[in-house]
Amino acid sequence: MVPISVFIIAKDEADRIGATIQAVRDLTDDLIVIDSGSTDGTQAVAEELGARVIFNPWSGYGPQKRFGEDQCRHEWLLNLDADEELSPALHEEVKALFAHGEPPCQAYGVRIAETYPGEAEPHLFAYRIGPVRLYRRDAGRYSSSLVHDRVDLKPGTKVGKLKGLVHHRSIRSLGDQIAKLNAYTDQLAIDLEVRGVSIPIWRVYAEFPAAFIKAYFGRLHFLRGTYGFLIAMNYAIWRHLRLAKHYERKRLNAQAKANKVEPA
Repeated sequence: MVPISVFIIAKDEADRIGATIQAVRDLTDDLIVIDSGSTDGTQAVAEELGARVIFNPWSGYGPQKRFGEDQCRHEWLLNLDADEELSPALHEEVKALFAHGEPPCQAYGVRIAETYPGEAEPHLFAYRIGPVRLYRRDAGRYSSSLVHDRVDLKPGTKVGKLKGLVHHRSIRSLGDQIAKLNAYTDQLAIDLEVRGVSIPIWRVYAEFPAAFIKAYFGRLHFLRGTYGFLIAMNYAIWRHLRLAKHYERKRLNAQAKANKVEPA
């Protein structure tokens, strides 16, 4: 065992969370799943694999992960989503990091690679991100943002990078991805309003083609064949929906303000 707590947020992930837990359960004696009301048996799957399942109503990505941090017993925390799986190489890298005591850094970025349906592991040219996921609780904690999934580190925190991959199996199907992204854009539009951000109207016209080019060429989806093209289209659609809903909310708010009857 490694002296870390692993916490996972989940809702209706019975088909994916098993692989996530199995990849880490021999790393820790403190494995927590924060469930926000699954109806597909996610809780039972997690408990059968040795996780401690805690219910917490959904309150946004940041608040949900901050709640997860507060449930952990160890000083070192590893966060995974329910559709993410540590590769064997990363599993061994984490073990080695603690083999001789305290690691040299206070936080570590982890490479997360898109893994499409039917793929055993990420494609050589799969899109990757490298957020901090392994960190000391006294070095930082998750942002309170409803939509932005990041660890805010204290100034001066020494950050290392791990080489192994997390396999990100976020796509069950193209239709499921659209439904997920549609719901996410509702939250993004609200977040923009709450923060007082106003995106100029010209972006509504430019966002779709710009986002497609970014995904298809910038993220190398053009190397992934027809499925890569379709994923790039979905990415462009959700970027467009984010701004479309933002514009709609501004328009309705302006109309409501104009129609408001001022007291005599």
